[in-house]
Amino acid sequence: MNYDVIVVGAGHAGCEAACAAARLGAKTCLVTMDMNKIAQMSCNPAVGGIAKGQIVREIDALGGMMGIVTDRCSIQFRMLNLSKGPAVWSPRAQCDRGKFIWAWREVLENTPNLHIWQDQVCELEVKEVRGERLEVRGVKTIWGAELRAKCVVITAGTFLNGLMHIGRKQIAGGRIAEPAVTGLTESITKLGIRSDRMKTGTPVRIDKRSVDFSQVEIQEGDNTFHRFSFMSEPRKLQQLPCWMFKTNHEVHEILRSGLKDSPLYNGQIQSIGPRYCPSIETKLHTFPDKEEHQLFLEPEGETTNELYLNGFSSSLPMDIQIEALKKIPALRNLVVYRPGYAIEYDFFDPTQLTHSLESKVVEGLFLAGQVNGTTGYEEAAGQGLIAGINAAIKCSGGEPFTLKRNEAYIGVLIDDLVTKGVDEPYRMFTSRAEYRILLRQDDADMRLTERSYKLGLASEERYQYLVKKRDEIEHFIDFAEHFSIKPALINDALTQIGTTPLERGCKLVDLLGRPNVTIENLAPHIKALKSEMDKIEERKEEILEAAEIRIKYKGYIERENMVAEKMLRLENIKIQGKFDYMNMNQITIEARQKLAAINPVTLAQASRIPGVSPCDINVMLVLMGR
Repeated sequence: MNYDVIVVGAGHAGCEAACAAARLGAKTCLVTMDMNKIAQMSCNPAVGGIAKGQIVREIDALGGMMGIVTDRCSIQFRMLNLSKGPAVWSPRAQCDRGKFIWAWREVLENTPNLHIWQDQVCELEVKEVRGERLEVRGVKTIWGAELRAKCVVITAGTFLNGLMHIGRKQIAGGRIAEPAVTGLTESITKLGIRSDRMKTGTPVRIDKRSVDFSQVEIQEGDNTFHRFSFMSEPRKLQQLPCWMFKTNHEVHEILRSGLKDSPLYNGQIQSIGPRYCPSIETKLHTFPDKEEHQLFLEPEGETTNELYLNGFSSSLPMDIQIEALKKIPALRNLVVYRPGYAIEYDFFDPTQLTHSLESKVVEGLFLAGQVNGTTGYEEAAGQGLIAGINAAIKCSGGEPFTLKRNEAYIGVLIDDLVTKGVDEPYRMFTSRAEYRILLRQDDADMRLTERSYKLGLASEERYQYLVKKRDEIEHFIDFAEHFSIKPALINDALTQIGTTPLERGCKLVDLLGRPNVTIENLAPHIKALKSEMDKIEERKEEILEAAEIRIKYKGYIERENMVAEKMLRLENIKIQGKFDYMNMNQITIEARQKLAAINPVTLAQASRIPGVSPCDINVMLVLMGR
C-alpha cells in the first residue's frame, strides 16, 4: 500500500499529525495498535493547565482539532490564574475519557485522504540515495504489512520498549494492559539516531462509591463564556465538581516504610522522571519536613464511578499505596480499580531534529510527542500538528512551516527541544517563554490563524471569523480612544469601584487602563459604552475581553514587540554551513562542540544553545563582517 504520509501511533500527537497531513491533501495512513484507544488519556483525563492551555488554543488557531474535541467532551472547565495578569491565564478542562476517544475517532474517520490501519509497526524502512543520504521508504508491521510512504511520522508515546513497574513487579507494556512495541527503536537507532530512556507514572484509580465526601473540600468549575476552541459553540455542559483533601503524617509514615521496595529508590528504575509532576515518594524524599501534600479527586467521566487521584502518582507496591490512602479520613473505606504504576520507555535525542521536526539523519522521517522527550498531551499534540503539516508540505515540495518563539508556545517548545535537548521529561510552563504577554491564550487566533489559512489548513469559515473578530476589536479600541468622559458623569461610580475619581475629563481608553476598572463595571454608568457593546452581535464577551486586555497592557505589548523585533534580526542571520566550528579557535572548546553537534540554522538559535556565550556570538558576527 502506497501513501504520502504514514503516522505511527494514534495518541494525541498522532491524531493531530494525521488529521493535518490529510487535510493538506496528503494521502495519509494512521497506524494504531487499537482503534478503540485512539487519543487515549493515559493519565488524567484533563486538557490544558498552566501554559498547556495556551498550546491547545494555538493548536485550535492553526486548525487543529484538540480544542474542538475537548469542548465536546468537557465535564468541568476552569480558567486558571485569573487573579494574575492575562499573560498567564490558562484554560483547563476535565474531560469524559470515553467520549474523548470516540469524538476523536469520529473526526479521524470522517477526514478525507485519511485511512486507519490497526496493526503494530516494528520496523522503519529506509533507502540510500546515491550513497550520500538516507531517505524514508516506509514501515513494516508485526502482521507482515509493508506500507510505503514519502514521509513517516513516529508518535509512539510511551510504547517503545515500555516497561511498567509496581513495587518490585515489572511487566512489559506501553500502558496498563497494553503491549510494548519492540524492534522499532532498534531499527531507528541503527541508522545513527540516538535514543535514551525516560520514566513517567500515573496514580491509583478510585471507586467513587467508597469516598466519604463529607471529609473533602469541593472545587467547582467556572460558569463563564470561556472555552478552548475559537470555533466551538458556547458551552452547555453540566459541570461536575472535583474535590480536594490532603495527606497526613500517618500516610507519609506508611509510604516511607515501602520506599525499600520502590523502583525509584531500589535501583530498579535508572531513568529520569518528570521534575514538575513528581511521584508521591519523590515528594516525600524532596520535601522531608512537609507534613501534608494536596491531593485532588477528579472524575473520569459523566457516568462512571472511576476517579483519578491527582497528586498521588506512585510506583510503590500496591498494598502500600492502598494502606497509606486509607489513613486519609475521606478514604477510610477505600476501594480501588487499579493501583498507580511507573513506566520506562525509549525516546530519541531531539537535537537531531530540525525546527520542522524532521530528522537530520533520515530525510522524510519526522518525530513528535513523548518520543522527543516531552511529557503531556498538549505538548505532544502541538508537536504532532507541526510534524503532520511539514510531512504533507515535504510531499509537495514546499518550504517548511515553523513557528518562532515570539509567535507561539509551540515555537518555544520546539526550539527548546531541538536547540537545548532534554535530560528529563520536558513540560511547558509560562516561565519558559520570554514573550509571555505576546503569547496569551486570548489572542492565539490573532497570531496564528492567518498563517494557517494561507497554508491551507485553517478553513475559510475559521478565517472569516478571525477577520470579523479582529475588526470588532479594532473598532471598540478606536471607540475607547476617542470617547471622552466627564468627571461628573462617572466619579460616583469610580468611588464605588474603589478607584480615584477624575479631576478632569479623560478618554475612555485612559480609564480602562486602570487595573481595577473594567468594561463590565463601567457599562452601567456610560450609555454610549453600553450602546457600543450592544452592537457586537456574536461572541461579545470574547471580543470585549480581548479589547480590554489590549488596552490595559498596551505598553507591555509594545515593549515586548520591540524586544522581539531586535531578536528577529539575529533570527534572520543564517549561519548553517558558513562555519567549520571545530576549527574556530576564537571560541571556547565547549562552544565548538555544541555548535558542531546542533548545527544551528540561525545566529539566534546558536545564542540559545547551552554553553555558547555572548562572546562566542560576537566572534561569529565579526567573522561574518557584521
